[in-house]
Amino acid sequence: MNKAAAESLGELIGPVAEMLRPALAAWLDDPAVPAELAQAMRYASLDGGKRLRPALVMLSAEATAERRHWRADPAPAAVAVELVHCYSLVHDDLPAMDDDTLRRGRPTLHVQFGEAMAILAGDALLTRAFEVLAVGTADRNIAAELVAELAAAAGPAGMIAGQVADMALCAVPDGEEGRRYIHLRKTAALIRAATRMGGICAGAEPAVLEALSNFGQCVGLAFQIIDDLLDASAGVEQLGKTPGKDVRGGKRTYATETDPAHARQQVQALTEQACEALTVLGDRAGKLRRIARCLARRQR
Repeated sequence: MNKAAAESLGELIGPVAEMLRPALAAWLDDPAVPAELAQAMRYASLDGGKRLRPALVMLSAEATAERRHWRADPAPAAVAVELVHCYSLVHDDLPAMDDDTLRRGRPTLHVQFGEAMAILAGDALLTRAFEVLAVGTADRNIAAELVAELAAAAGPAGMIAGQVADMALCAVPDGEEGRRYIHLRKTAALIRAATRMGGICAGAEPAVLEALSNFGQCVGLAFQIIDDLLDASAGVEQLGKTPGKDVRGGKRTYATETDPAHARQQVQALTEQACEALTVLGDRAGKLRRIARCLARRQR
């Protein structure tokens, strides 16, 4: 087995995640925030999780250009993307949404701190994310670009649209078109934003930014298909959350509406499309390609 095939996701993105942890912790260590709220925000953000999205911000910047040529430090963008992701998990788990009691192998935020605190902690993580971009990015023009990118991905035409569709609160087409509508927004939009924000910070030319966009979108959809399959087949220890909830909740997923073998074929096709999209970046994008292939075979 070659090195690329043997690498785990943790080996690929772990060093980046560890490098970003102090920056993430610093934005959660604010003496002006009530201690109880700060504790809930840290609980949701600091321990556990893959840190995939912030790693994609940093690695997309590295694939775009050498550090000395970057327009802006991508670390604030990486922190902001992770805060938005964590907020979305907190709200997803609420009784009015997916009503889950486990996340990352421990009680969900509303179980641990109460529903009201979970709602407010999620709100706090979301709004803090945009403060990180506005305050942490020295160039005001770049900060504005990053704010617009993240807001579009997380907003009413992006991730929230996907969540509304996932909960059948709006009309969605049948079949593959409907599944793609849900998951391109619910999951892929934020992953696509992560790769684009890294490119923006590094000064990506339009062709490179388009390549990163296509990569992020394909990886994001493949990631969600694997999630759907694991929800239907894996156990609680493997997932760190309650398995089988999509089936019991009547959710429209690639596990509930398609054959698992066909879904796996889609993952492989999307992974190859993602890697091919990075051709313009040559060898600089090697780590991004390895991450895409590692995600396609993940078991948790």
